[in-house]
Amino acid sequence: MNPNKPKQQRRRSRGMTLIEIMVVITILGLIAATVGVAVIRTLGEAKEDKAALDIKAIETALKLHYVKTGRFPDTSAGLNALVESRTLEQLPKDPWQNDYVYLNEGGRPVILSYGADGTAGGEGENADISSAPAQSTRG
Repeated sequence: MNPNKPKQQRRRSRGMTLIEIMVVITILGLIAATVGVAVIRTLGEAKEDKAALDIKAIETALKLHYVKTGRFPDTSAGLNALVESRTLEQLPKDPWQNDYVYLNEGGRPVILSYGADGTAGGEGENADISSAPAQSTRG
């Protein structure tokens, strides 16, 4: 019998080696990074969807305002006219905490969110979201 054998077995059964720990940490880091990227992408899409839903709700309030008053608010009165007529309790902010923009283009209301950057134009998350049919899709 080899008297050193029990000592070697005890040493191996104590725990993981440094290399094994590093491999496990690397794998966990890769998994966390993959999940993080997927969550961030989904979060951006959720904000875009919320803005589109808010715009639909504002459009509905504008239609109700039209039924009550016979006209849409002009651009200078803006969406505040919906609060003043008690059609909306308060004006919502877009998901990036900017005000929605209201334009009355020849009697046709248009509601805009300028996206994450808060300025007109842009691509991806910075693209405008609009109630106008030609601009309602995102890039």
